[in-house]
Amino acid sequence: MTDRTTNPVITSLLDTDLYKFTMWQAMLHKHPQTQAEYRFVCRNRPAYALAELLPEVERELDHLCTLSLSADELDYLAGLRFMKSDFIDFLRIFHFQRRFIQARAVGEMLEISVRGPQVHVMAFEIFVLAIVNELYFRRFDPRAALAEGRRRLDGKLTRLQQFAQEAPCRHPFELFDFGLRRRYSGAWQREMVARFKQDAAPFFKGTSNVLLARDLDLVPIGTMAHEFLQTYQALGVRLRDHQKAALEDWVQEYRGDLGIALTDVVGMDAFLADFDLYFAKLFDGLRHDSGDPIGWGEKALAHYASLRIDAHGKRLVFSDGLTLERALEIYRHFGERTQLGFGIGTHLSNDMGQEPLNIVMKLTHCNGQPVAKLSDSPGKTLCDDATFLAYLRQVFNVRN
Repeated sequence: MTDRTTNPVITSLLDTDLYKFTMWQAMLHKHPQTQAEYRFVCRNRPAYALAELLPEVERELDHLCTLSLSADELDYLAGLRFMKSDFIDFLRIFHFQRRFIQARAVGEMLEISVRGPQVHVMAFEIFVLAIVNELYFRRFDPRAALAEGRRRLDGKLTRLQQFAQEAPCRHPFELFDFGLRRRYSGAWQREMVARFKQDAAPFFKGTSNVLLARDLDLVPIGTMAHEFLQTYQALGVRLRDHQKAALEDWVQEYRGDLGIALTDVVGMDAFLADFDLYFAKLFDGLRHDSGDPIGWGEKALAHYASLRIDAHGKRLVFSDGLTLERALEIYRHFGERTQLGFGIGTHLSNDMGQEPLNIVMKLTHCNGQPVAKLSDSPGKTLCDDATFLAYLRQVFNVRN
């Protein structure tokens, strides 16, 4: 059975992750002239060829480019203390330009690319991923998927109720929804987040989805993603110094707010080499997004100890492919030693009994130059230019 409803997937430009707005503001203020290219990639084999979705994707992109932020949506963003008035004014007149995004079918593959001024194209990413996901899963039986999704959701909430009876560690277990980009549907994410707010209140602390945060009176969660640090690989600073330049601009932009730094653009070891006492004191903590989470956390705590910084005043956020059980395991390992947060994505928003799509839309070029992420996880490195990738590994002494 298929559900080919013509309802648009995206109806609000708030239906995106908070870190798109926070990176967007920083880039508008620091490097508004940057030109950027992004590319859509599916890392696993879907049940049917994504190329079949092309006509529907084209219609969705056409619709997306008609949207703008309403007055009440702008008022909500302006109420976030780290959003600046000139950025809100920019958003007041912003809408996506259709000429900056192209989709096409190449064999069974769906190719989507974005090229243009970064401050006009960087926000496409989350919407594209949500569109492809929802169109893909509309072709399966929604009754079976929702029944299984609700059964599994009930199991997660029951597990948290059981966990509430256990003796807590020194620091609390805190859980966030990070599931927008690979969600089964917008309606399902809303239902799931509302249930977590209602039934897991001691542990559930917010969502990355700005629209749901507003509508459900939750804290919007997010700081930076890989694209922010990657952009600095092409902004004229020494390649060796690009992480420090990105972190410094972030500090100057937010001056104490949004203090969780992402660590895996060129690997944890290379990041910690740049994360000196200055940055370690200015940032509230670190986010893990690739590699072994226990090993990563031990490196982070050892680094704070080497700088004589009390880790109890810092936070480690884990967000790489987490399940609820894996988050609880990590919590038990570190909960006595530092503050923690767990951003769970696909295993909350698309745990429906069907294999999720492993799709991303990554920054590949800035100002005509390649940029790359050297992930601590096999298969996550993405770069079109083997020569630049080899040079980046050499500069940061990365072996993987």
